[in-house]
Amino acid sequence: MARRIKREFPGITAYFDRHRKRRYRFRKKGFSTEIHGEYGSSEFRQNYERALSGFQSQEIGSPATKRGTVNALAVSYYKSPEFVSLKDSTKLTYRREIERLREDHGHRLVIQMKRQHVIKLLEPLTDRPSARNNRLRMLKMLLNHSVDIGWTTANPTSAIKKMRTNAHGFHTWAEDELQKFFVHHKAGSVAHTAVTLMLYTACARSDVVKLGWQNLKGGRLQYRRQKTEGVSSVLIDIPVHPELRKVIDQLPTDKLTFLETRGRRSRTANGLGTAMRKWCDDAGLPNCAAHGLRKACATRLAEAGATEREIMAWTGHTSPTMVQVYAGKARRGLLADHGFEKLIQNEQGSKIDEPNKKGSTK
Repeated sequence: MARRIKREFPGITAYFDRHRKRRYRFRKKGFSTEIHGEYGSSEFRQNYERALSGFQSQEIGSPATKRGTVNALAVSYYKSPEFVSLKDSTKLTYRREIERLREDHGHRLVIQMKRQHVIKLLEPLTDRPSARNNRLRMLKMLLNHSVDIGWTTANPTSAIKKMRTNAHGFHTWAEDELQKFFVHHKAGSVAHTAVTLMLYTACARSDVVKLGWQNLKGGRLQYRRQKTEGVSSVLIDIPVHPELRKVIDQLPTDKLTFLETRGRRSRTANGLGTAMRKWCDDAGLPNCAAHGLRKACATRLAEAGATEREIMAWTGHTSPTMVQVYAGKARRGLLADHGFEKLIQNEQGSKIDEPNKKGSTK
């Protein structure tokens, strides 16, 4: 979980990247930029001073933001109804990528941006298709906004295609992996509780960190999905699995949330994600992550013969498209089994009919 450093560098946040390398970022009032160099080094101090200057000159509404630049376009987009209506968690995600663009290309004029320039911006991420696609999505939104406010007449990203990514997404936990995790993390540990909650509810990280006794209604668990909150407000109303009930019944009844920290604070989704990464690594499961438990729950339901609509009632999806991705492999296996059973029945029926036909000939 990101740790706020309260020393001589206000606004600095330390975090670990996907390679487990410690990095630093300056954040203040929506402004965000990477700080390179070892903490406290001369390079670090120089970059920190540059970040402070950038914040002061690029603060929303600042007259120092030059009109027509990527900087000014980002400021305008942050004020747009499209951005203002987003959930706070989504705003943070969008800002993170937009601020990266501002850091390197904020001074450039939007009207001069052509298709070849966009492709050039995407080139450094070619080895990371998902990151490239995310940057392309942010550029499309920004440049669509540019068209909307009359700065440009066309969006140069319109003809640029996304890169193919892994269609299966996050790895789905297998049964032997679940067993291995529970052998390493015993009942009563936060790790064991967290995985049990997600496995038997199909909860996303952003939802499971908010679950508590208030969500239990008799033998059922009810909550509204954060991802759809304020849009379709999907209500999840599912029965409590016996294995989940065993774990919940061991938790203190004065807990505000089931996964609260030692300081009795609710965990953040990102904090849980970071903890899950460590728990999985400790258990020797480098391919497993929190989101794979959501898929594992959907897979179990599919293998049990649940329909797409029944699975959607657990996952909260409003379209069967993602459910087909989540449980497609299990569904194909189940359908193959059903087809095989019909094949065997048909062959056995043919063998029974064959002697009858010979007897009728005589």
